Amino acid sequence: MAKLETRGTIEANQAQLYYEKRGGGPALIFIAGASGDAEDFTQVAEMLADAFTVVTYDRRGFSRSPWPRGKTGTSVEEQADDAAALLARLKLVPAVVYGNSSGAIIALSLLLRHPEVVTKAMLHEPPLMAGLTDPSQGMAHLRRVVADGKREGQMRGGMEAFIRAGAGDANYEALSHDHRERLLSNGAIFLTHEFDRYEWYRPADADLASIQRPVMVLAGTTSAPFFRPVAEWLAQRLGTEAVPLAGGHTPQRDRPREVAEIVRRFVTLGSVIGIR
Repeated sequence: MAKLETRGTIEANQAQLYYEKRGGGPALIFIAGASGDAEDFTQVAEMLADAFTVVTYDRRGFSRSPWPRGKTGTSVEEQADDAAALLARLKLVPAVVYGNSSGAIIALSLLLRHPEVVTKAMLHEPPLMAGLTDPSQGMAHLRRVVADGKREGQMRGGMEAFIRAGAGDANYEALSHDHRERLLSNGAIFLTHEFDRYEWYRPADADLASIQRPVMVLAGTTSAPFFRPVAEWLAQRLGTEAVPLAGGHTPQRDRPREVAEIVRRFVTLGSVIGIR
């Protein structure tokens, strides 16, 4: 197990962000999705700390990063600015960026807003509704999941239902008590300020085509069916191809070795061969 070198809270972009830093070498940052929690990537970070300086963090308002006083909302762009500011404060610019789910949407915005911060980017299953033939149908399914959960327990119930739908029951049950409690508590922020908002993020095709950094778009082999066409839609606009990665929507939880291996391969070799 890699030694955790630093953990703490640092001010970045007018937010207090909790972060963890491991290892040494080129900088690598992981951006979590709906969970917003650094622990989602702990196993992968430990596996990669032999070759990289790995940063994981709680996004603003999530887990150990408090919601800034007086704030009434946030945005994909602000979240991207947070990541850029965090890397700058840690003196880890530029960095490889890996984002999962809505974290991949944030990573995409980071590429567009702060290209000088990014060397390469890996985007795993960004739920961009614009990539679907019928966006309203895709979003309607997610709304039903959350609504059914809320009937069981309001925000916490809605968040549990959403996490189970994305990660699977086994992954949810495997969470530590503290990790699970943080994620359920994050429901108030995620469902109020991000859900049914970030999914509609839609950069212009010309802006996507202008990205100069190498980008890998990943889609799980056992994920919900709509993730693959979205990945292909985005990859086409970035001038690349969607790459399969074994597992479902949160492989960092149940297939961390595969995630670590494809990160190593992409960063060191530039390979776009998926791990099935």
